[in-house]
Order: sequence, then structure tokens, then C-alpha cells
Amino acid sequence: MSRCAGENVRVQNMLRLAAMGAAALALPGCLARAAVDVVTLPVKAVSAGVDAVTTSQSEADEKRGREIRKREEKLGELDRAYAQQSRRCGDGDDKACKRAAALSAEIEALTRGEPET
Repeated sequence: MSRCAGENVRVQNMLRLAAMGAAALALPGCLARAAVDVVTLPVKAVSAGVDAVTTSQSEADEKRGREIRKREEKLGELDRAYAQQSRRCGDGDDKACKRAAALSAEIEALTRGEPET
């Protein structure tokens, strides 16, 4: 073996030894981190389950706001349909009078807070 080849082998051996030493130092930290992860896993799972089941006040407020907006949209649609049927009823359309009465009852039920049918 040549002199350069022998030096290369020694350098490679020293690099391997240094890499193994670094790995040996890093391993205890890795094991400690894994132990912490295993210990905290049940706590994280339970807290995630509780978060999924409970509703915060802001979420409840947002939901209520959406319900109110939907209800107001529905009331607007019913009111426009009622106005149209009332005009037709005034022109002598008996079917329009019946539809206007049904729409009026639906508007009344919705304003009282009864669920839609």
C-alpha cells in the first residue's frame, strides 16, 4: 500500500470514530425526547378529545349568528313571496290568496321562533 493510501485510511478511520462519538452523545437526548413523547401522549390525546367535545363561547356565538342570518334570509324570501301573492290576490286570483295566507302563517311561525317544517 502506498503512503497516501495509508494516510487516507487513517483519516477515514478517525472520521468514523468521530461520527460514532457524536452519535453516542446525541443518543441519550434522543431517548429522553422519546420518553417525554410517550409520557405526554395520553395527556395530549385526552385534551384533544375534550377540545373536540366542548364548544367555546365564541364558537357558540358564531353558530347563533349564522342561525340568525339564515332565519333573516328566509324571512326576507317569505316576505317577498307574500307581497307578490298579495298583489295577485288583490287582482282576484283565489289561489294566490291561499298561498299568501300560507306564507303569512309561515312568517308568523318563523318570527315566533318555531322550527321550519
